[in-house]
Amino acid sequence: MPGHTIKVGNVELVSLSDGTPTRSPFMPFPDTTIEQWREFPGLLDSNDQISSRYGTVAVRSEGKLIVVDTGLQAPDGTLLDDMSRKGIDREAVDIVLITHCHPDHVGWNLTGGRPNFPNARYLVPRKDYEYWTQPQVLEGAEHITNQILPLNRLNVIDLIDDDYQVTGELTTVPTPGHTPGHISVIISSVGERGYILGDVAHNPAQAHYTDWCPIFDIEPEVSRRTRHRVLDMLESEGILVSAGHFPDPGFGHFVRGESRRMWRGI
Repeated sequence: MPGHTIKVGNVELVSLSDGTPTRSPFMPFPDTTIEQWREFPGLLDSNDQISSRYGTVAVRSEGKLIVVDTGLQAPDGTLLDDMSRKGIDREAVDIVLITHCHPDHVGWNLTGGRPNFPNARYLVPRKDYEYWTQPQVLEGAEHITNQILPLNRLNVIDLIDDDYQVTGELTTVPTPGHTPGHISVIISSVGERGYILGDVAHNPAQAHYTDWCPIFDIEPEVSRRTRHRVLDMLESEGILVSAGHFPDPGFGHFVRGESRRMWRGI
């Protein structure tokens, strides 16, 4: 589908969506002001609401089909239909790679206890798994009970450590803070580079207001440091980014304008 597919060297990325709800910007970012949001044309609609895409991405690399994150599976979720429209066969998926174990990133792992990607291995960051399966955390995390733990019974889960090589072109990197074991993915292919951001940033406004932490960050100070480090690197090196919560299709660059860093979508 035009606009939803991009290449980094020999690696193909296909942007996918599980829906794009609207909400008040103050729900995820309660310490901001409407004046700050109005500095960014196009982020607010006529009712001063923002869109928050539940984005995922399919990646073709070295003969493997990889899906990074699986959306929310809300009643109006669109991910499986969107995959079908964009030519991503669920039965052909070799790997499901989870950047972190929040509900909107593991939601379509299974439906009715059956994997939605029946021939895939599910790769989950070990540090995130260990955090979410602590008894005191698991007690309030129904999505882990429903969408992560059954993968053990089905023997389709692999816990991965830092700097895990998914293929020769895809390597995970630790980007903690949003969750303790959050990871991102570096793409390197025939001299070109890309970066699958996960939830290091949730909104293009954070390109400039990089200190902003959404309420979903489990370790805000760690998240803030990670965000500065990663966005500084992505800007200075001009790396193509896939950002799941950014406006569709979520591909773009962090670039330096006259007075601030900004997100330039493709």
